[in-house]
Amino acid sequence: MRPILYFRCNMEEKKSKFTPLLKPDKEYPEVTPYSVLTGVVMAVIFSAAAAYLGLKVGQVFEAAIPIAILAVSLSSILKRKNAIGENVLIQSIGASSGVIVAGAIFTLPALYILQAKYPEMTVNFSQIFFSSLLGGCLGILFLIPFRKYFVQEKDGEYPFPEATATTQVLVSGESGDEVQGDNVQGTKSSAAKPLIWAAAIGGIYDFLVSTFGLWTEQISSRMTEWGAALAAKTKLVFSMNTSAAVLGLGYIIGLKYAGIICAGSVFVWWVLMPVLGAVPELSTVDPRDLFFNYGRNIGIGAIAMAGLIGIVKSWSVIKSAFGLIKGQSKGQGDKGQVDVPRTQQDLPIKFLLIATAVALVCTLVFFWVGVLHNFWQAIVAFLVVTLISFLFTTVAANAIAIVGSNPVSGMTLMTLIVASVVFVAIGMKGASGMVGAMVIGGVVCTALAMAGGFITDLKIGYWIGSTPRKQEAWKFLGTLVSAATVGGVMIILNKTYGFVGDNALVAPQANAMAAVIDPLMSGQGAPWMLYLAGAMLALVLNFMKVPVLPFALGMFIPLHLNLPLLVGGGISWLVGEKHQEKGTLIASGFIAGGALMGVASAIVKFCGADWYLTDWAGSGGAAIAGVAAYIALVAYFIIATKRKD
Repeated sequence: MRPILYFRCNMEEKKSKFTPLLKPDKEYPEVTPYSVLTGVVMAVIFSAAAAYLGLKVGQVFEAAIPIAILAVSLSSILKRKNAIGENVLIQSIGASSGVIVAGAIFTLPALYILQAKYPEMTVNFSQIFFSSLLGGCLGILFLIPFRKYFVQEKDGEYPFPEATATTQVLVSGESGDEVQGDNVQGTKSSAAKPLIWAAAIGGIYDFLVSTFGLWTEQISSRMTEWGAALAAKTKLVFSMNTSAAVLGLGYIIGLKYAGIICAGSVFVWWVLMPVLGAVPELSTVDPRDLFFNYGRNIGIGAIAMAGLIGIVKSWSVIKSAFGLIKGQSKGQGDKGQVDVPRTQQDLPIKFLLIATAVALVCTLVFFWVGVLHNFWQAIVAFLVVTLISFLFTTVAANAIAIVGSNPVSGMTLMTLIVASVVFVAIGMKGASGMVGAMVIGGVVCTALAMAGGFITDLKIGYWIGSTPRKQEAWKFLGTLVSAATVGGVMIILNKTYGFVGDNALVAPQANAMAAVIDPLMSGQGAPWMLYLAGAMLALVLNFMKVPVLPFALGMFIPLHLNLPLLVGGGISWLVGEKHQEKGTLIASGFIAGGALMGVASAIVKFCGADWYLTDWAGSGGAAIAGVAAYIALVAYFIIATKRKD
């Protein structure tokens, strides 16, 4: 089997010859009662699981891969033939859960957190539901005009790590005589065997760490006396996550982008932090606090400027999207898509225009009637949401395409700051202003999360040969179901655990949003100088021809999550082009197994089982075991990749 990755990496020469797995001139089962119902069930289950885990520990697992695994398994159990088209749709509908959850829990729990301080604030189901639903719909509608640019025209330039892993999972469930194309030759066993073994090893590895704490999940120089002393004196810290899933992600990203991302992390943690630590007022501050209070804010400024630079550079793409909309809305080239291959058929432009207008009107009415109760303030909020959501759609899609991680929390934080400044300027302060700002943040966060997540779905569909308009149409159903589920789950979790006080859910991102919004709406300031420093750094990097967004992402994401990407990228370089196919399967297996066991670990915790060996996990023995286990995992990765079948 020659995998999709092979053709993706060589598309500069092969664009005209590319043939997806499913033939463009043939119809396949995609939208069926089975695929729609299964996708909806997946959306409900994974929305609930992701919401709990995200509010508990601040991490939202990617639902696409576990859903793809379950879809392949179900089709195999039920003996459904030619099921790959159905499985793509199941994954697309179900994966709405992860992005809707991310948009909701990063922002809206802040309403409950602030309500504890300002009892006059009101929080209800409609605020959570409509902000998630409208944000998700806007993300879908704003992204569709850019599908061909990111998915087809830029094919081969970006690694699309999550899409690659998910596609490998879906393809492994099909045999060569069921789907034909340049990408498939052979039987499913040739692809499934290394992927299944890697998924089992990576999944068990990550499950043992997250559920039992058999070894340290994050190795750090502070595990040693000299490392702890160095961190206290110079703020210099080395730390690295030992997860199999993150290692696999680094392999697919590749050495180039992994190196740029890590350069951003190294700059913050090994250059900026020691400099800040030399300031007398900050000499006693812990390095982690320095990062979250200073380094990460500089990263937010850099991401915001990277977004603006990206908008400027892609302005011709934005104009071409508008030109396409304008031309087809007048009937130019709109022939009902009769002459367009099935694999390139999007929803009709006229439908997109009408649907976008309806979504925008509903957003305005929601702000006016359901949140702010003031028409002119609702107009201002509406303009902020529309402008930021549309402009940063391309930034979110770029981030997912490069690193498989969407910096929605950073872009949302910037949105909250901008919205708060604007609201204060028009006289909206206090509790009502906070509610308005947080709901706006929820809409924008969900829109950007959806844009990033949906580009992954469409890329998977492009490689496999699905019909884009079917993915686009049924994505709205997944959004609706996920928004309703998240709204109900969040209310239940607030009543059961709460977000404030002892034994409350942590909700770290929402707490950060609340901490930022409170002083702003109360007349206090924001760390403008840090944002400005990040923005200026981004301009310098752009002048030096350094890819700004991956570098800025490295500044925003903690060091321990970035260094494993460099290890994975190094393995990709080490094994060479000859073994890339096998390595991609193993990396995809690591990601899939880690994601699936992340769900299993969340279920264990949700059921109240506490199997984590807290005392051991924090000991020196566990740290040594963590180093040894990680070395063994890396060794297996390299040996298994180079081994001849």
